Amino acid sequence: MAVVFTSNIKINPDGSWYIVLTDTVDNRTAVCLNLDEYSQKIEDFGADYGGNIDAVKWSKDANVPPQTMDEIRLEMSHQKEDSNKETHKETS
Repeated sequence: MAVVFTSNIKINPDGSWYIVLTDTVDNRTAVCLNLDEYSQKIEDFGADYGGNIDAVKWSKDANVPPQTMDEIRLEMSHQKEDSNKETHKETS
C-alpha cells in the first residue's frame, strides 16, 4: 500500500492562503493555515505509517497568484534550512 498525501493550496476571500492536506489512504483531511500547522499535520498523519510517506502530491487552485506560491516556497525553504541546522546541532 502506497502512502500518498495530497496538498492543495487555496485562497480565502480575504486573500490569505491555506493548505488542505489529505491522506489518500483513509481520506482524512486537515486545513492548515500556515506551514507550522502543515508540518505538524504531516508529522501526525505520517506517524500512523511509521513516518513512511511515499509521496506528497501538490496542487493549487486556479485563483492562487504566483506571489503566493513564491511566499510559500520561500517559507518552506526557510523551514528546511532551520531543520537542517537543528539536525547538525544534534549530531555535533
